[in-house]
Amino acid sequence: MATEIHRDAWGIPHLRAGGVRELARAQGVVTARDRAWQLEVERHRAQGTSAAFLGPEALPWDVFARRARLDDTARRCWTALEERDPETAEWVAAYVDGVNRELPATTAPEFARTGLAPGRWEPWTPLGVWLATHILFAGFPAKLWREQAIRHLGPESVALFATDGPATAGSNGWLVGGARTTTGHAVIAGDPHRFIEDPGVYQQIHLSCPDFDVVGLAVPGVPGIAHFGHTGTVAWSITNAMADYQDLYRERLRRTGAGVEALSPDGVWRRASRQVETVAVAGEAPVEVEVLETERGPVIAGGPEGLDGGVPDDEPLALALRYPPRVTRDLGFGALLPLLRARRVADVDRALDLWAEPVNVVLAADTEGGVLHRVAGHVPLRSEANRTRLVPAWEPGHEWRGRHGTPRAELTGAVAVMANQRGLATPLGVEFAPPHRADRIAALLAKKDRWSAADMPAIHRDTHLASAAALLDHLAALTDLSPAATGLRDRLLAWDRRMDADSTDAALYAAVRGAVVRHLAAHPAFAALAVPPAYPEVLLPWLALLPRIAFALEHLLRAEELYGVDRPAAVAAALEEVAARPPAAPWGTRHRLAPWRALTTSSYDEPGLSGDHDCVLCTSAVPGLTDLSARGPAARYVWDLARREDSRWVVPFGASGVPGSPHHRDQLPLWAEGDLVPVVTDFEQLTKESDV
Repeated sequence: MATEIHRDAWGIPHLRAGGVRELARAQGVVTARDRAWQLEVERHRAQGTSAAFLGPEALPWDVFARRARLDDTARRCWTALEERDPETAEWVAAYVDGVNRELPATTAPEFARTGLAPGRWEPWTPLGVWLATHILFAGFPAKLWREQAIRHLGPESVALFATDGPATAGSNGWLVGGARTTTGHAVIAGDPHRFIEDPGVYQQIHLSCPDFDVVGLAVPGVPGIAHFGHTGTVAWSITNAMADYQDLYRERLRRTGAGVEALSPDGVWRRASRQVETVAVAGEAPVEVEVLETERGPVIAGGPEGLDGGVPDDEPLALALRYPPRVTRDLGFGALLPLLRARRVADVDRALDLWAEPVNVVLAADTEGGVLHRVAGHVPLRSEANRTRLVPAWEPGHEWRGRHGTPRAELTGAVAVMANQRGLATPLGVEFAPPHRADRIAALLAKKDRWSAADMPAIHRDTHLASAAALLDHLAALTDLSPAATGLRDRLLAWDRRMDADSTDAALYAAVRGAVVRHLAAHPAFAALAVPPAYPEVLLPWLALLPRIAFALEHLLRAEELYGVDRPAAVAAALEEVAARPPAAPWGTRHRLAPWRALTTSSYDEPGLSGDHDCVLCTSAVPGLTDLSARGPAARYVWDLARREDSRWVVPFGASGVPGSPHHRDQLPLWAEGDLVPVVTDFEQLTKESDV
């Protein structure tokens, strides 16, 4: 049987082959055809070589990637995969063969603009792409924030500021069992929340061969369909479990004539691995990077002499990162083929026993009525101190001692909701998302006895902002306001609390909220946190004071006491400030999409958006800093277990990553409005593009 590439009306690729490896090769070909520039950016980011063509702005990431040893870890995991699972290794290699076959033919304009020629992918490159995509996913830099907050505000500050922060990925997902649907079969729906990138971080794709026939959302650069898929008889989806599975160790290092040594818990100084690497930077001189690794892990900040800019401490500071794939040589790729071959939830369950990184909450359902709700991934067992703060590498008691079991749950009332809240994954994490999105989804699902796949986009689009209550309660208690501020207060108290793009009341609320955040951040009580220590630049989003206050605002306003801050005065000042210059335009005028692009080749008029950080329609701005939304639904999906062809999906831009392609941005208007496009699986309804 020939290997064929077909397309539907939206340019989504549908691949058909006579075997598993042939299909993987075709997936590599079509991904290189549609996402060549994206693939090469991700390859270079995994290697720490992106500054060579993107310039100085990419240097901080490259330095981090080198010091964290991402490429070396991918190589180690690849070697282990070849030993443990030769079939999966051959499948990954076939995907890489397809990428290498197609990349030289690319006409993506970004290559000409940067002078970059597509390079060669190695068999471990997909593993490197996966690792680089997820190394910051669990938010280990939050431990740096907690360390600083405890230092300056005391231990109680950890809970006070604990909330889903600006650099943490999240998602919505829900399952409605057959007892609550119009067809008697389950429906799964949701939307992963990530930084919105152009091209998108997910690729809609259909993979068909004698072994399986699966539609789903693939990660460009990685074979198969990992996070969201539908095989016809079983479907699955994930959200971030908010688990803590990476540790930061304070290291005592010293230089010797032979190199660098680190102090171990047994009191012995042991040789650390050391090498010097050179990072090329377009338009600037190359930069040398000292790459160190102790028994705990790679040193990602500081060294024997401490941090470059210093840190208030009793001794020079170096930080080693310990993360599971570096220790276990396993990125969980052994789960990918079994997921594609799954026919029932029991198959998905067995596949997920092999899952490693990142740690997810999973929902799955099949056509026989089976359902699954579990956590999947590798979480090490270690002390509570490891989970919350930096720990001293030279003291015993901070070693890893095996791994946690993965929690499971039964469905209650034929419904399950996962939205990064405390719940199933509570034993594995420290900070979770506020419960607002999960509670709102559950409340909406309770409003009807029977649901269909066609009903689900209404939940995707919901804009109710429950977290507004804390600030509105403060507004209601204010007195002695100017007439303008009194009028604004009364208007906000009558507001329906919906963050709709066409709502001027939503814009007024956001303006007051942002002003409150700025007033609180300017208070002397937080002055010591305003300038973070000289940690690597890629870690600083977790340490920025204003976003920390913005995303913890609900807690800060409701706390019994806040370090002597006069919160009513701050809220009143913010209200008066906005009342003097109120925004006249609706929310969507300022709350616009702001995607990340490695290189901008054209200017785009990005749409205004409904939603907000704690809405089900989670389009996150950073209150007090910007109303632009850089994070939101990286895809939306509805999986129908009654008829797969009644499933629907959408991505923020389109199937093609090539500027000027008719399918580069054709889904954007639908995505912005909360609409979806049909999932097509019948090859008779598709247009054949080519054989591979």
